[in-house]
Formats: sequence, structure tokens, C-alpha cells
Amino acid sequence: MHPAARAQRDTFLRKLASPPAVMGILNLTPDSFSDGGRFADIDAAVAHATAMAAAGADVIDVGGESTRPEAAAVSAAEEFARSEPVLARLASEAGVPISIDTYKAEIAARAAQLGAIIVNDVWGLQKDPAMADTVAAAETALVIVHNRAEKDAALDIVADMERFFDRSLALAAKAGILRERIIIDPGIGFAKTSAQNRAAFEHIAKLKQRGLPILVGLSRKRFLGADAPALETLAGTIVANLAAATLGAAIFRVHDVAEHVAALKIFFDLRIP
Repeated sequence: MHPAARAQRDTFLRKLASPPAVMGILNLTPDSFSDGGRFADIDAAVAHATAMAAAGADVIDVGGESTRPEAAAVSAAEEFARSEPVLARLASEAGVPISIDTYKAEIAARAAQLGAIIVNDVWGLQKDPAMADTVAAAETALVIVHNRAEKDAALDIVADMERFFDRSLALAAKAGILRERIIIDPGIGFAKTSAQNRAAFEHIAKLKQRGLPILVGLSRKRFLGADAPALETLAGTIVANLAAATLGAAIFRVHDVAEHVAALKIFFDLRIP
């Protein structure tokens, strides 16, 4: 890892000891559920990332493949073609750390070479057998997201989450990924029923006992129960993220950066120790 990227990584990880940290979402996809197609143009993507950085984002999460339910899979070549020019420019222009949202080891390795300091793997090292070794070699931080191939309403989702994280953390340890570089995400909205999403949300406090920072990605998700279109659910997203903060979440992955930076600052400033 380049010394400048290493310094960014370590600065970001230190910040997690005194949250909150805001992760701005930059989808480069044509089919993401909320903002698909809005930032397919390179200049538009870079401008949006720069604006999120100026609004107070601590890191920008760049994704070249949609992870919404029933989204079409894309090849590594197509995913990299979407992300590479944006990552290359952000490394020099955005002035903020970059995360790569991918489950493919090949994309993670290339993104790290371009300066990404975090690999945000929505399959928690369990989709691509090469991912754990890739992350270890790149020395990036890692977000392990709980996920499943499909919904199962009969499943004890909390027990499944715990088993999943046990497996992912074992893979990370075997590959030599340092525990202090690992973040976990309960995967709200990933192959879960509405009831399971709520159970996963309520389990955040118990996940905190693992001693790892917790990231939540609640932004504009159906789990919030709003009847309004995705772009109109800001209030619900903010309330849900503040509730997650009370349970111990430290990192908040959001579309609306400025509003969350303000809301979280007030919330954490007013909290009674």
C-alpha cells in the first residue's frame, strides 16, 4: 500500500474510536434502486464525490455493480470499466478516502492499486475465494456485510448472522487480515424479510460485543416502511440511522451526506455519556 493511502486508512480507522463516520454512496451503475444512472458519466460522478467530500463525508464508497435485490450480475471487466476512470480521478481530486464496493477480488485489487483504502464486500469474503488473500495483500480495511443467496422467512436471522460473521472472521484471520482493520455490517436489506431486517437492526447492540466497528447501510431502503418514493425518504433514513447510533453503530453509509453529517453531529454532541 502506498504510504499516503496507508495514512488515510489509519486516520479513518482511528476516527471510529470516536464516531460518527459518514460514508457517502457513489453508485456508477445504471440500475441501482435509488440513483441508478445518475452518475454513469465520469465528470458527474467525480463532481458528486467531490460535493460529498465537501459536505463532510469521511469516505466515499464507489460501486460499479448494483447490489439491489434481483440486480443483474456484471462481469469484472464491465465493473472495472465503470469504476476505474472514476477511482483514478478521485485519488487525485476528491481529497477524501475511497472505499470500493465489490465482492470480486480482481476489482478489489485494482481499486487498491488506484488508492482505495477500504474493501466493502457485501458477501463478507464468502463469494470470491480469492478475496481474503487479496485484502490481506492490499492491506486495506475491510467491511464484512452479512448476506444470503435468498430470503428464508423461517430462518433465525440473528443466529445466521452470528454464524456468518464467525466464518468471515475465520477467513480473515487465516489470510492474515488484521482484526483492527475489520468492520462489520448487519446487511439490512440483503436477503431478509421485513421482520428479519428489524431483528438484524435490533441485534446491532449484541454485534457491538464483538469489539469491531459497526457500519449500517439504511439509506432509502424499503425496510424503513415509507410509502414515498426512494428519493423522498430522507427523514426516515435519518431517524433510522440515529436509532442505529444508539445501538452502537459507528459508520453510516448514506446518499444524503450533508443532512446526515449535521444530524449525527447534533446527536453525538447531545448524547449523555
